[in-house]
Formats: sequence, C-alpha cells, structure tokens
Amino acid sequence: MPFAEIANLETPALVIDLDALERNLRRMADYFAARPCKLRPHAKTHKCAEIARQQVKLGAIGITCAKLGEAEAMAHGGIEDILIANQVVGPSKVRRLAGLARLATLTVAVDDLANAHAIAEAARCAGATVGALVEVDTGMGRCGVPPDPATVVRYAQELARMPGLRFRGLMGYEGHAVLVDDPQERRATASEAARLLLDCVAAVRKAGIAVEVVSGGGTGTYDITAECGGFTEIQAGSYVLMDARYLKVRPEFENALFLAATVVSRLLADRPVDHL
Repeated sequence: MPFAEIANLETPALVIDLDALERNLRRMADYFAARPCKLRPHAKTHKCAEIARQQVKLGAIGITCAKLGEAEAMAHGGIEDILIANQVVGPSKVRRLAGLARLATLTVAVDDLANAHAIAEAARCAGATVGALVEVDTGMGRCGVPPDPATVVRYAQELARMPGLRFRGLMGYEGHAVLVDDPQERRATASEAARLLLDCVAAVRKAGIAVEVVSGGGTGTYDITAECGGFTEIQAGSYVLMDARYLKVRPEFENALFLAATVVSRLLADRPVDHL
C-alpha cells in the first residue's frame, strides 16, 4: 500500500507489507524444499486461512494451530491437514474436536491418558478418527510427559490400542531455546531438546510401534531442529510476519506487520508524542 494511502487510514490500524510477507514465505519454503524434514507452519501469528493456503501452495505439508477455534477456522478455510500442537480438554471441546476430524485430517497433542480416552470416545461417537501425538517435555516445562523413554513407550502403546484414535508419533517444543540470543547457546539448547525427543522416538520404534510423525521446532530454531535428523516436520510460525524480538535472532526474515498511528498533539519539540 503506498504511503499516501496508509496516511488516509483510520488509526490505529495494522498494516501488512505484502512484499515482505511474500519474501518471508518463500525464504522459509525454499529452505525446506529439498529436505526430508518438511514445514508445517504455525498459524498462531497470522490466524489467516488465506496466508495458510499460500504456505501450503509453497510446499507446507499442513498447518499447525494453537487451539481448537483456530483449527476450525483453518478447516473451514480449506486447510486439509491440521495439527493442534496443544492439548484439547473438556467435554464440549472434545466433541468439537471429533466433529472437526470429519472435515480434515486432524492430529492433536496428548500428554494425559484420561484425556486421550475422552477424545477416542468422542471420535467413535462422531464416526471419525483423530490422530494423536504424544507430547514430550523437552525442557520448556509447559506441557508434555517427562522425557523418559519407558513412560513415552507406555503412552504410545495405550494410544495405539484406542479405537477412534490413531497414534501418529511424537512432538516436542523447544520454546526455551527459540529466543536465546547467543547462536551457540541456542544451538546447544535446541540440540539437547531434540536429543531428548529422538531418544523417545527410538524407544517407541524399538518397542515395535511405528512412528510416522516427529514434530517440533520454531522460528528461532527451525534450521537447528530440522538438521538434527529424525524430525519429519517443523512448526515454525512467527517468521511469516516477524516481530522486533525475533528479528534479533533471525535477521534473515523481515518485519511485515506494522501499526499505523496518528500523532494528535506535539506542542514542543522535546515533548513526548501522544498517539492514537
């Protein structure tokens, strides 16, 4: 949008630099184009089905969402393969999840067997199948089962026996590493998180259970995690629009989202500016 048109906007208004957005999309798509590990970008930043469709058109294998409502919007917007990289709990949301599995290939993170049984029952009632990834806590301390291979194997065995669920694999999120400023420290932290997850993947496979999906990664660590070997998909999302904080660790991408504001008063040159 030309500056003259921006100046005519009612403010405050969010403005997207489409050229920068498209360069970001292509830069990340180009990185994954020839790699066995593929991109499943997170939509939590843009929350826009049109942008998600562009990502899929450029090679993404599907879309990651943070919550059920986002996944519903993406499915109704034409996205056919969706991962909800968080737990979905509560009877009404579990029923919605099962219903959504009739519209798209749907996978959800699980770290509690009672929750998994509830999802499986709802899926059976809806005549659907919900994919499930065991989430492993690889160091962030937010969600996930402990990174103990024996525990993860037990979860995988239980999920694989639940009609209505399809055990697909494992996921972990190294969120504690993505914004580490020092590149060497960021690599070391992300690599250790990857090791914890991949050790669990190896244990599940040794127990005779197929692991189709190994999911993780973020904008700050997309290349580190992708190059560890063993991951099938990376959930990076912030790269699309970027922000000032992420730009410090990922300068190869560009800020594409801006806030247009209007200066409404400035009486003196050294006086702070008031904005609307």
